[in-house]
Amino acid sequence: MSIVNSVAYAQGRKLADVPITEIEDVMVKHPDSFVWIGLHEPDAPSLRQIQQEFGLHDLAIEDALVAHQRPKLEHYGAGIFVVLRTARCLDGAIDFGETDIFVGPRYVVSVRHGASSLSYADVRARCESTPGLLAKGPAFVLYALMDFIVDQYFPIVDTLEDELESLEEEVFAQKFDRETTTRIYRLKRGLVDIKRAISPLIDVCNRLTRWDNDLIPDDVRAYFRDVYDHVIRINDLVDTLRELLTTALEANLSLIAVSQNEDMKRLAGWAAIIAVPTMIAGIYGMNFRFMPELEWRWAYPVVMGVMLGLCGFLYYKFKQSGWL
Repeated sequence: MSIVNSVAYAQGRKLADVPITEIEDVMVKHPDSFVWIGLHEPDAPSLRQIQQEFGLHDLAIEDALVAHQRPKLEHYGAGIFVVLRTARCLDGAIDFGETDIFVGPRYVVSVRHGASSLSYADVRARCESTPGLLAKGPAFVLYALMDFIVDQYFPIVDTLEDELESLEEEVFAQKFDRETTTRIYRLKRGLVDIKRAISPLIDVCNRLTRWDNDLIPDDVRAYFRDVYDHVIRINDLVDTLRELLTTALEANLSLIAVSQNEDMKRLAGWAAIIAVPTMIAGIYGMNFRFMPELEWRWAYPVVMGVMLGLCGFLYYKFKQSGWL
């Protein structure tokens, strides 16, 4: 069940669905044909069967089985092994998967891992709808898969950009809470993950466009330059968003600090105002025997008036200075 598709093509046209055991016969019968096999989370026996059929390298098979590799391009004999990271945005979280691609003179084997790895049925249908391009062979299939995977990052980056705009509005809305800082950190972490998946593809695309090998015909290298342009765009967008997030985080922390300083100024102002009546009441609460004011008829109203007057004066001054 791990084998999704196994199809033979010749001159850009589909010949037939081919069982793994009959691939060699088809290739002998049609010397200009190649086979495109699609696998989804295969087990070890399935990969070993494919390995025996095409003579794939043990290290590449091991990488495809474990499926925890960074994007890379490896050259093994007459074939190459390409690792790509797939991504999907599900319920606000980015889910990453992996696709491993074996490419040889007459075969393409794509191995998908993870829920984020979309079906490549649309890629296959698009290739089959352009037989003139599919006739270029396995190199064009590799381009189509890479182009499809890289293009999946654009809507993810757009979603993250929209979330960043929402965060910026919250930061400058003067409603500071811990959740805003947490969301900024999570978004920054998501961008780091995308950076890890996209940044190595720059080198992969460079090697595919400049590699002097018959496996990548000259007329196909222009297509890989298109993928390279897309990777550069995504990489630049991610860098820009990371810088904006860093600025937003710093602004959020600065505004929180300013808000806390304003609160401290208010508390200090009210503390100074309350200190005046507290001091006066403390003096009269010491119960000294000889206090002339105790025998004065208007002592109580005068003391209360003095306290209220001083408190009012302090309140006016603090209000004028912006502390209250």
